[in-house]
Amino acid sequence: MRISVSADSLDGVAEKVVAELRRRGHEVVTHGALNPGERDDWAWASEAAARDVGEGRADQAVVCCWTGTGAAIAANKVTGVRAALCGDAYTATGARTWNDANVLALSLRLTSEVVLAEILDAWFTAGPSDDETDLANIAHLSEIPRP
Repeated sequence: MRISVSADSLDGVAEKVVAELRRRGHEVVTHGALNPGERDDWAWASEAAARDVGEGRADQAVVCCWTGTGAAIAANKVTGVRAALCGDAYTATGARTWNDANVLALSLRLTSEVVLAEILDAWFTAGPSDDETDLANIAHLSEIPRP
């Protein structure tokens, strides 16, 4: 799987995300602080990774900033992206299952290496639900008008 990864700094698990995804056999595209020469502010870096997903250059993305909140907000501005801020494996499973999330947002401050591994295990193990109600909710997202 091709996964785009962004971070606004190299603090916390930023580089560990890239290493762990590569260890799991994924092709990784980097943005922000992970890619020298690119703007590393969270809004720009997260947008770049999310656009890779929205425009079909990546299957999924992982966007990181100090809290993960800004990265998720920026990613969710990109058409076709459903970013979820996940601080634990349960949330990651739910995001993939009920929301068909295609962008994982992480906090560089709060995510330990152990929790990172648990979140990635859950994220890649879970898949989207085929429940009619879940599918209707996901379809409705594209119907909600943008201001």
